[in-house]
Amino acid sequence: MSNPSPGLKRDPGHAITITPYPGTVTVKFGEVVVASTRNALELKEATYPPVLYVPFADIYFEHLLASDTKTRCPFKGEASYWSVTGQGEGEPDVMWTYAHPYDEVARIKDHGAFYPHKVTIDAG
Repeated sequence: MSNPSPGLKRDPGHAITITPYPGTVTVKFGEVVVASTRNALELKEATYPPVLYVPFADIYFEHLLASDTKTRCPFKGEASYWSVTGQGEGEPDVMWTYAHPYDEVARIKDHGAFYPHKVTIDAG
């Protein structure tokens, strides 16, 4: 079933590219590693900074808890959020995912992206 992006109908010049990230990506909350992969995807969208998406298989969900937060992007779809706990502390909504992304960005399904101001992202 097709799930085209309604945003691209209004703004077909809005560029989104998704490519394999060539290095290793490690995400930490304090000293707790919450994700580590050599299979990240790099999403570049219009004038926004690039975002790294980590495959679910390389995310340590035992440190994450689904939150009630949802947002909608006209170019990617509805995002769900996850909070992190670790070292006796927590931080809300550190990761977002698209369970049913629009066709144009289908590659980010089953991947999570993290806010760099809430966790440490080492990409090399």
